[in-house]
Amino acid sequence: MTRAPLITGPFLLCALANFLQGMAFNLYLHLPGFLQQLGAGEVQIGFIFGLTAAVAIVVRPWLGRAMDSHGRRRLILAGGALNVVVCCLYLTVGRLGPWIYAVRVGHGLAEAALFAAFFTQAADLVPASRCTGGLALFGVSGMLPISFGGLMGDAILARADYAAVFAASVVLAASSLALSLPLRDAVLSSGELPNRGFVAAALQRDLLPVWFVGTVFATALAAYFTFLKTFVLATGIGSVGGFFTAYALSAVSLRLFFAWLPERVGPKRVLFPALAVLALGLVLLARTTRASEVVAAGILCGLGHGFVFPILLGLVVERARAAERGAALSVFTALFDGGVLLGGPSLGAVIRFGSYPVMFNVAALLVLTGSTIFALWDRRCGAG
Repeated sequence: MTRAPLITGPFLLCALANFLQGMAFNLYLHLPGFLQQLGAGEVQIGFIFGLTAAVAIVVRPWLGRAMDSHGRRRLILAGGALNVVVCCLYLTVGRLGPWIYAVRVGHGLAEAALFAAFFTQAADLVPASRCTGGLALFGVSGMLPISFGGLMGDAILARADYAAVFAASVVLAASSLALSLPLRDAVLSSGELPNRGFVAAALQRDLLPVWFVGTVFATALAAYFTFLKTFVLATGIGSVGGFFTAYALSAVSLRLFFAWLPERVGPKRVLFPALAVLALGLVLLARTTRASEVVAAGILCGLGHGFVFPILLGLVVERARAAERGAALSVFTALFDGGVLLGGPSLGAVIRFGSYPVMFNVAALLVLTGSTIFALWDRRCGAG
C-alpha cells in the first residue's frame, strides 16, 4: 500500500516561513549579552526572559480557542506582523528600565502565536499515520535556526554591535511574514468528537503526564538557552555559535535519517533514552574545561532534543481530539514558555548562590527525576 507523502508544497512553504521566523527569534540567543552590557545580572536576565514566557502562557487559552474557531492562518499572519514590529522596537532600547520589559511582553505575544500556529498547521498537514515522523521533519525548520541564528549573531557581533543583530532580526521576521501570506488552512476530516473547550482539552487525563514531562524538559532547556551566553562570557570557554551549531546539526541529522525510529519501535522506547542523553549533555557542560567539550555537550543535548520534542508533540496530537488540536498544541507550546518562566529565575538563582556547574547538574537531575515520574504516571493513566 502506498504511504501518504510527507513532503508537499504547503508543508514546505509552512516549514520555510517557520525557518525564517526561527532565525529572527534565535538571534536573541545573544540578548543576554546585550542585557549584561546594560548592567543586568544573571537573576535579572532570568526575570526578563521569564516575563516574556509568562505573557505567552497567559494568552495561550485565547490562542487555542482562536485557532480552533478561526483557523491557523489568521494567527500566523497576526503573530508575524507583531513580530516585525517588536524586532524593530529592540533598536529603541538603550538602558535597563520599563521599556525593555514592554518590548519583551510584545515579543512573548508574537512568539506564542507563531510557535503554536506553525506547529498546529504542520500537524494538520502531515498524514495521521506518520505524525511523529512528519513533525520531526517539520521540526528541522525550527532546529536549524538554533545553529544559524547563533552563528549569524556571532558573525555580526564580530564586526558590528547589537543594533545590527536586531536589524537583521527585522529583515528575517518580515521575510517570514511575506512567505506566510499564501498559506491556507488545511481541511480537517469531519465526524470527529466535538470541541469541549480549552480547559477540558488541557485537563484530559492521558495528556496530564505529557504536560508534566514537557515542563521538565522545557525547564532544563533554559539552562543553556538562557544562560549559555553568560556562561561563555564568564568562563571564556567555547562559544554560543559552536554549542548551538553542534546542537542543531546533531538534532537535524537525527530527524533526517532516523525520523522513522519512534514509529517503528514505539515512541516511549525512544523517548526515555533521548531524555537520558540530554541529561548527559548537561552533566558534560557542568564539567567542561575546553571548547571541544562545549561542542560535545551540544551534540549530546541536540541528540536528546532531536527526539524528545517531536515524540512529545506526536503524543499530544495522537491523544487530543482533532477538534481540540489547536487548544492542545497551545498548551504544549506553552510548556516551553513555562520552562523559561520556571528555569530562568530559579536556575539564575542557582548560578548566583552556587555556580554554573551546579546549575547544569541541577538541570540534569531534574530531567532524570522527571523522566521517572512520567514513566510511572503515564502507566497509571493506561497509556502504555
